[in-house]
Amino acid sequence: MTGPTASHAARTLDAAEAWERLRRVRTEADARSAGVVRGADGRVRWRNASAEADVLADRYLPLCLAGPQVTFAQLGQSLDGFIASRTGDADYVTGEEDREHLHRMRALADAVVVGAGTAVADDPRLTVRACAGDNPVRVVLDPDGRVPLGLRVFTDGEAPTLWVVGAGGERGRVVADRDGVDVLVLPDRAAFAPRHLVRELARRGLGRVLVEGGGVTVSRFLREGALHRLYVTVAPVLLGDGVPGLAFPGPELMRDALRPPTRRVLLGEDTLFDLDLRTPQPGEPLGEEHARTRQARDEGQ
Repeated sequence: MTGPTASHAARTLDAAEAWERLRRVRTEADARSAGVVRGADGRVRWRNASAEADVLADRYLPLCLAGPQVTFAQLGQSLDGFIASRTGDADYVTGEEDREHLHRMRALADAVVVGAGTAVADDPRLTVRACAGDNPVRVVLDPDGRVPLGLRVFTDGEAPTLWVVGAGGERGRVVADRDGVDVLVLPDRAAFAPRHLVRELARRGLGRVLVEGGGVTVSRFLREGALHRLYVTVAPVLLGDGVPGLAFPGPELMRDALRPPTRRVLLGEDTLFDLDLRTPQPGEPLGEEHARTRQARDEGQ
């Protein structure tokens, strides 16, 4: 075979083009059309690609294939479980490769969610900058209306922002006049329950939701069974004290601990743990029954 067709077939797919293809994948058919194949060892690869492109497919294809309705979370923490020092300094717990990973997950999300505490402490931008991709809608959960109006998510105009506030929030009407800022008023604190929030976002067309922080917010989503995947990056650093990452009422016995299927990936000196929370645990019911059972158990604690 000669000519342009042969040249195109022989061309090696690089990481940049592989990422562009992955961003559009939502189904197995999409993956096949993009050129992804599954080998005899079960690993996914491109038909003709660089090693870096294969790494991207292996790492992000499970999240891409989760479809249009998926809730996932990311935390970066020290080896002893802290996401920031005792003064709140988190700049930076994990390394550059983990920050690029976080930006890739933002690019795969329709919305990125942070709690009021993270918004106040970090004044995050929550945009995609370390890789190619569209900015997600920035969602700030603020039931008590304590987030300052001068934060970048309200003022920089870089991406749409949804401010989720409790009833009676007069400040919400002030910020709603700004370009790119919308306000969702919820009637009470019960309406801020993670599963309710996910449904509210889905009604706005925001089905792929990244819960980015902080530890309290991610822990609430995990505790209620509202997460499909959880990514935890652990850095080889010891803080001894600080702002904890995951924290929720656990079981009395080790055999009852949550042990989801997990993949491990090296990100420079850090280790990324990719936890599949959709797979039922031994002895637990399936699907929605699984989530309701966990929610009822948690609410009784």
